[in-house]
Amino acid sequence: MHRPIYLDNQATTPVDQRVVDTMLPYFTEYFGNPSSINHQYGWEAEAAVKNARQILANAINASPEEIIFTSGATEANNLAIKGIAEAYFQKGQHIITLATEHNAVIDPCKYLETLGFEITILPVEKDGLIDLNLLEKTIRDDTILVSIMAANNEIGVLQPLAEIGRICHKKNTVFHTDSAQAIAKIPLDVQTMQIDLMSFTGHKIYAPKGIGALYVRRRNPRVKLAPQLHGGGHERGMRSGTLYTPQIVGFGKAIEIALAEREKESDRITKLREKLWKLLSQLEGIHLNGHPTQRLPGNLNISFESVDGAALLLGLQSVMAVSSGSACSSTNTLSSHVLTALGHSEKLAYASIRFGIGRFNTEEEIEIVAQQVISTVQSLRQLQ
Repeated sequence: MHRPIYLDNQATTPVDQRVVDTMLPYFTEYFGNPSSINHQYGWEAEAAVKNARQILANAINASPEEIIFTSGATEANNLAIKGIAEAYFQKGQHIITLATEHNAVIDPCKYLETLGFEITILPVEKDGLIDLNLLEKTIRDDTILVSIMAANNEIGVLQPLAEIGRICHKKNTVFHTDSAQAIAKIPLDVQTMQIDLMSFTGHKIYAPKGIGALYVRRRNPRVKLAPQLHGGGHERGMRSGTLYTPQIVGFGKAIEIALAEREKESDRITKLREKLWKLLSQLEGIHLNGHPTQRLPGNLNISFESVDGAALLLGLQSVMAVSSGSACSSTNTLSSHVLTALGHSEKLAYASIRFGIGRFNTEEEIEIVAQQVISTVQSLRQLQ
């Protein structure tokens, strides 16, 4: 049975076979609990977790003790935002974030608002980038957290992390970044970028779903977090629960592969993205969403004028798997809050497609996808 071409790699990625092969022994042979420190089975699992923790730490220039394993980026974001709110409550109750953030950041902030915290949601420029001057002016003495994502999940825009980190540290404010889409795809350095908290996940980089991590700075300054899960004191007391060794091993292997292949793969995927954009540019009335170059290599988000969004997706689904926005809010039939934040009308935002190009896509697939999109858009416009 023919399966559609998969171009939704910002939603999730297939697990790389090399990752699967690395994980398999930890389900059956090295199955011990890494917290069982009195016998060989526990030691084996503990060693595997330690190795993966070191890989993740090296990827962002952190120390392994600063890596806290979670079930994914959503849990990591919640731990970072709610954990800071509770730990720094005495200092202040003001938090700053961005209009284009993932719901895993926006929703915890809205929850804290019901508890009395003041949340400032900053607008973005038309290209999706933050206004750094506005950010600096908005930080107050009682601002305890700034949460700005590294790479946007819908439009792929890369925010200037180093500049944001400099501003936050100058103002003595904790800086958190959701790097679910960015980890191992672009260079990240928590020291030079002055990042205090960083969330990331495995399933965007060909590791399994259900595993993620939070970097928590230990010095200059030491960041305090109130745990959101209690029971056992795992992960330096910040996240209790038995560690899922196979997932952690897979996460580490996926990071290792992505870093080793990043330069070559980034170049290949960028060329595929540019080819797709060039082919689709034959159409009139289309808009590239987000900064044209300061974006993830594999992300191309386009709005189509004079087309019904639902009809467009329906016309494409037999040939390709793409999405109109975040997979984490796919049950929401409203237009993307990210695209409306760029200034698009509800109608134009709704008629948008996110093409997520990944490791296993080919040039031939890009040509087929472009041909089908052009054909479908032209047919729908003729029906207007």
